[in-house]
Amino acid sequence: MAALLLLFCFIFLVLFFFKKSPSTKRLPPSPLKLPIIGNVYLAGNLPHRSFHSLSKRYGEVMLLQFGSKPVVVASSANAAREIMKNQDLIFASRPRLSIPHRLLYGCRDVGFAAYGDHWRQRRSMCVLRLFSNKRVQSFRPIREEETSLMIEKIKRSSPGVVNLSKVFVELSNDVVSRAVLGRSYGGESDFNRILVKFIEMMGRFDVGDFVPWLGWINRVNGVEAQVEKIFKTMDEFMEGVLREYRMKKLSDDAVVNFADALLELQRESKDSDPVEDDVIKALILDMFVAGTDTTSTSLEWTMTELIRNPRTMKLLQKEVREVARNKNGKDITEDDLDKMPYLKAVSKESLRLHPPLPLALPRELSRDTNLMGYNIPSGALVLVNSWTISRDPLLWENPDEFRPERFFDIDIDYKGLHFEMIPFGAGRRGCPGITFAMSLYELAISRLVNDFNFGLLDGDRLEDLDITEAFGIIVHKKCPLLVVPTPCA
Repeated sequence: MAALLLLFCFIFLVLFFFKKSPSTKRLPPSPLKLPIIGNVYLAGNLPHRSFHSLSKRYGEVMLLQFGSKPVVVASSANAAREIMKNQDLIFASRPRLSIPHRLLYGCRDVGFAAYGDHWRQRRSMCVLRLFSNKRVQSFRPIREEETSLMIEKIKRSSPGVVNLSKVFVELSNDVVSRAVLGRSYGGESDFNRILVKFIEMMGRFDVGDFVPWLGWINRVNGVEAQVEKIFKTMDEFMEGVLREYRMKKLSDDAVVNFADALLELQRESKDSDPVEDDVIKALILDMFVAGTDTTSTSLEWTMTELIRNPRTMKLLQKEVREVARNKNGKDITEDDLDKMPYLKAVSKESLRLHPPLPLALPRELSRDTNLMGYNIPSGALVLVNSWTISRDPLLWENPDEFRPERFFDIDIDYKGLHFEMIPFGAGRRGCPGITFAMSLYELAISRLVNDFNFGLLDGDRLEDLDITEAFGIIVHKKCPLLVVPTPCA
């Protein structure tokens, strides 16, 4: 009996001294997880809105579990500042997502590439050679010409119904196509059709990225075959573009587009750091993915808000038309945009309410860190909910209202320096093409409100104008914006 008692005492002491000490890590609050899938079920069709609702209960930083992957969602300006500025370096990488990895040549682009030497070199190349002020200004005639073509197309449709959503997609596609490839391909071209499918597929959720042993599902449901078909079709097109550009000779006064500039960089590159064809193709596709959908979506939401708010529309028209009258019949150009402070305020307010990427592209944490008092593990996927931040009632008075005048009283911009609104991201991963995109956006809005008055279809009331959002990385209106434009005398 005594021996048995001694044995029990020995076991107790062993367990007491060698048991695993409780974790002292303070993880962010987290909702209930389901087996295998974790919190995927909470994302819904509009993840930015779902996460917004969850943040009201779980706070500015919460921890979700998508399959085997921890996912941190940041929903405050302070948390965004920590991620995109104070600790930007360790939050700068991207997770490996299988569909973008295949479509973008192993993520040899800038937008989806993991942080490292390749990304730094290509990002620097884009900033210095592709999106420099000089280069962006060189495309000004393209933006102005395509905007004039849009206005003429709408006038030819008057007094009929015009699908402005479609008009904006065609405008942004034509401008980006001419700037990147030197020519437009037309709204119904094979290239534009495959580009639409390409962009849609880039936003597709692949369960295998989060539950690896379920990766077979995309082979069964046909998604993997679709990705492969889209990749091969787009790659054949891009190969043809590169062959064509290598054969042509530029005249002295030709506008050097992005494809020209990239091939020039390839010729200049050293053997130790070659710019390979796949890199050029990936960067070109980056520009289409980032430059077409975001611009057309921003135009769509801005015109929707202006039509829903007649007083704001009248104030903007008054400002723009006064500038136009002083030009003696000449068209508004980009030189005139700085004379329109209310247009600038409208632009900011629209981007605040409707950031084109309401959830910034995911980041991947490169080492353990502390975020807002919580321990975040290395390898966690990090999402910044810019939609929630720009509607935070602690930052914005009446945040759900469309009130451009608020920007006359506050010095907040959209270029990544103020974390109260970050429609284009910030820090190392901020969008390098903001100036190019916003030049087209502001020119198009100013020309539209100067040249037309806009009504709705017979019987439609302003309060009935549908503003439901569609699912996607870039959030469009679910229903197209149909209007009846009347040319101004």
